[in-house]
Amino acid sequence: MGRQRVRTRSGRVRASGQEDIMRIVPLLVFATAGGAALAGCAAHPEPIVDMQGVDPVALAADWEDCEGYAAEVRPARGVARGAVAGAAVGAAAGAISGDADRGAGYGGIAGAARSGVYADRTRQAVFKRCLRGRGYRVLN
Repeated sequence: MGRQRVRTRSGRVRASGQEDIMRIVPLLVFATAGGAALAGCAAHPEPIVDMQGVDPVALAADWEDCEGYAAEVRPARGVARGAVAGAAVGAAAGAISGDADRGAGYGGIAGAARSGVYADRTRQAVFKRCLRGRGYRVLN
């Protein structure tokens, strides 16, 4: 069984069917890994705590507990979902212009990055809410 070739609107000849999917998979893996790395690098929350009347030893213990809660936010899962959703939207948009592969790649990267940033914000919010719930004045 030979490979099927399809001519795009721009005149390019490309493979069709399963080969299209095999071209998208490495882009999705790259987008997922890149988004997870982005979320992991930016995910360490550093709130500014008003130290007036605060016991530093108690703060250190509460800080560690709150970091544990914030670590429960799993950016990799959201990044993977964002990459897949972005790739689907990108492929659909790319199909209109005749290059679904490129659209899927760009969409996957954008979806992963956006989801990574969202996961980072969520992690920071959990961390700050935890400190506030323990009576600390978080200034940022």
